[in-house]
Amino acid sequence: MFSITEYLTDEHRECDELYAKVERLVSEERWQEAVKAFGEFRDETLRHFQKEEDVLFPEFEGRTGIVMGPTQVMRMEHAQARELISRMGEALEKKDKRAFLSVGETFMILIQQHNMKEEQILYPMCDQHLDAPEVVQKMEAL
Repeated sequence: MFSITEYLTDEHRECDELYAKVERLVSEERWQEAVKAFGEFRDETLRHFQKEEDVLFPEFEGRTGIVMGPTQVMRMEHAQARELISRMGEALEKKDKRAFLSVGETFMILIQQHNMKEEQILYPMCDQHLDAPEVVQKMEAL
């Protein structure tokens, strides 16, 4: 069975690969394929955020009593990421390669720093305090 760290880190890598595909397609101005790939990337990324916000964070907060710490920061960063994903979608609709790649670069900087904090700090704390198989099962059920 996966640890929480392994399970969610694997999802980070999948989302990174999906974004890299979109970025390549936009760079090559293959707009129809880019729109489809972007939908996949957006949906998987938002589903990952939902797993954390609806299952992981509440479980962690309930178990540890820590509600003003790392989970609060992660929620704030998810909100920033959602805004950037929305802006990327708008740029894609307009076939604005420069805007898409610019917003995408900002997104990648944010998400790489965000993922590192989760992978190195929050997820190990969750593995320490939570029943990983139970939490992973709840996240999978979403």
